[in-house]
Amino acid sequence: MTNYVDFNQKIDYVFKVVLIGDSAVGKSQLLARFARNEFCVDSKATIGVEFQTKTLSMDNKTVKAQIWDTAGQERYRAVTSAYYRGAVGAILRAVPVEDAQEFAQRENLFFMETSALEATNVETAFLTVLTEIYRVISKKTLSANDEHDANGTSGL
Repeated sequence: MTNYVDFNQKIDYVFKVVLIGDSAVGKSQLLARFARNEFCVDSKATIGVEFQTKTLSMDNKTVKAQIWDTAGQERYRAVTSAYYRGAVGAILRAVPVEDAQEFAQRENLFFMETSALEATNVETAFLTVLTEIYRVISKKTLSANDEHDANGTSGL
C-alpha cells in the first residue's frame, strides 16, 4: 500500500521519472494533476525542463519521486535528453491507444490511459509506475545485501 508521508521523514529512495512527449500533449498538466491535484486550462509551454517531487511511503520505506517534465518542442531536444540520465522510469507522449497497447504488450511494459483534465487514472498510473520501480530496486538492494552477507563480510 502506498501512502503519503511527513516531509521530515528520512528518505530511503529517490526515483527520477521523466515525462516524454511532443509539445502540447499535456505532460505539464499530468504532472500538476499528480503533484498538486491541479489543472490549468491556459498553461504555458514548458521551456527546457521542470520538475516536481512527491514523497510516498512504500513498505514502511520513504520514497521521494522526482518527476521531470521535459519540453516537447524539437528545439529543446538536446537540452532535455541530458535530463533523461539517471531516470528509472518514463511516462510517454500521447499516442494512439492501439499502438500503445501493442507496444506495451510486446515490450512487457505497463499501459494505462490517463486524462489530466478529467483526473482519470493519473494518480493510479504514477503510483503503479513508482510501485513497480520500488519493487525492482528494493529487490536488487535485498539481493546485493544477501550476496554481501553470503561472502562473510557482514558485521564489518
